[in-house]
Amino acid sequence: MTGRLDNKVAVITGAASGIGEGTARMFIDEGAKVVVADLQVDAGQALVDELGPNARFAECNVTREDDVAAAVDLAVGEFGSLDVMFNNAGIVGAVGRISEMSTEAWDNSIAILLRGVFLGVKHAARVMLEQNSGVIINTSSTAGILGGLGPHAYTAAKHGVIGLTKSVANELAPNGIRVNAISPGNTVTTMTASVMGSTADESAAEAKIAAGSPLGYAGYPADIAAAALYLASDDARYVSGHTLVVDAGQTTAGMTPNRFNIGSSRQIHEAGRRT
Repeated sequence: MTGRLDNKVAVITGAASGIGEGTARMFIDEGAKVVVADLQVDAGQALVDELGPNARFAECNVTREDDVAAAVDLAVGEFGSLDVMFNNAGIVGAVGRISEMSTEAWDNSIAILLRGVFLGVKHAARVMLEQNSGVIINTSSTAGILGGLGPHAYTAAKHGVIGLTKSVANELAPNGIRVNAISPGNTVTTMTASVMGSTADESAAEAKIAAGSPLGYAGYPADIAAAALYLASDDARYVSGHTLVVDAGQTTAGMTPNRFNIGSSRQIHEAGRRT
């Protein structure tokens, strides 16, 4: 690796699996110290044990302000600063027809997908303003670029993430803090495998994603991690308020109506948990 994040300190939410895990691995390889913040205690601690002395685990529910604040404080307390905050934790959330969707399911989805990003931005800014430096990266989605690519609550939240990113980038730029978003397209993870009908078989998800990719192959967490690495590094020193779309070009041509808006109302969570 190139050492593009040597001596940088990062907090990554949702880092025990999927895109977050891929990013944690890449950041460590590039010289960063990383706080893995996630609700999945066993998986998160196992990852930290594997990553070694430059990683710490913080149990974190991103809808709880105290948890997010504690993850940020852990980074500062253990490693001395906070250079990168990657607000990545998410679920698919409430799915189904708008006329049948429960308000509780909607609120829970928005809490994780948008409130969680707000809390991460807020507490990262708390530290970065004192440093007059830092990078905040927020995970949106291609569903935040176009309508019809995701469930209603997910789409609303991911559009909100992009709006929040632009607004906060404008506020924090005079303090040397860059704020950007990443909008991944379909990416091979346990969560996408669950959405596509299998709670475990990522190879099946890979085949389906590749079949719908303009480039003819599927995206992986490492592809999104590479985008996060770029935005976190000094290579992107003049980039702020931007949404980097990583989707093989799918959103350039538009998409067919999504499958999430058809069928009964339910929620889809990380690692294939459904309610």
